Amino acid sequence: MTAKVISTEAAPAAIGPYSQGVRAGKTVYLSGQIGLDPTSGVLVEGFEAQAVQVLANLREVARAAGGSLAHVVKLNIYLTDLGQFGVINELMQQHFAAPYPARATLGVAALPRGAQVEIDAILHLD
Repeated sequence: MTAKVISTEAAPAAIGPYSQGVRAGKTVYLSGQIGLDPTSGVLVEGFEAQAVQVLANLREVARAAGGSLAHVVKLNIYLTDLGQFGVINELMQQHFAAPYPARATLGVAALPRGAQVEIDAILHLD
């Protein structure tokens, strides 16, 4: 099986030596996204705005892979403030439908560029 790199200008370019996503067979691994605006490369302001931008960025990489957020089977969410857990739950209900993907939510000390939230995902494509 050959791995295929997934890349799109509709999401921020990787800020390190990694790909936005990699497809291996029917599985797509999306690298963690933070709330960078893909046009300006600037981190958007505020937790909720960052979380919405993160989900938009993930959606664009999923689209570039031939999928959508509906194909997400697993999310890892990293928060610098676990007090925002409720906000993430509300956004999940707005961007995903039941049955919801599996998920882990972790509190972390810091994220790249001072971001407050980062999310990575695994998709399964038919």
